[in-house]
Amino acid sequence: MKKLLTLLILFTLLACNDDGDEFRDLLPEVQVNKTVFLNNPEFIDLQVVGGWAYTSDGISGIIIYHYGIDTFIAFERSAPHLSPQPCSRMSVKNGLTMECPCDGSVFNILNGAPLTDGVNYAARQYRVLNTGPNTLQITNF
Repeated sequence: MKKLLTLLILFTLLACNDDGDEFRDLLPEVQVNKTVFLNNPEFIDLQVVGGWAYTSDGISGIIIYHYGIDTFIAFERSAPHLSPQPCSRMSVKNGLTMECPCDGSVFNILNGAPLTDGVNYAARQYRVLNTGPNTLQITNF
């Protein structure tokens, strides 16, 4: 009986496969290492809290948001629940959300959380480091 119970427990443990992919988005992995100079005219809106801007890099570009006094966040523009395609490039709407034109899905710009029923992936967030006066480094490593 003990052998049967041991085999059953062992089989159950081996049958569990948690590879951690359940929360990953559907986007391919790409290396991101972008330097942003906040003094450049294209980033003038990032001078104030609540300001946002687009920049290149990533899969379809990056959305940068000035979250707090010295805090910035950055998200991939490709919608996380679709494979990359021209219409899956998200745009900022009302300065509060990011919207995918393919299906109208909406994501919170403060944390990337999906706001549309049926969308189970958050927008892919990148790391933002203040590397000097008016300089940001956006990476995914």
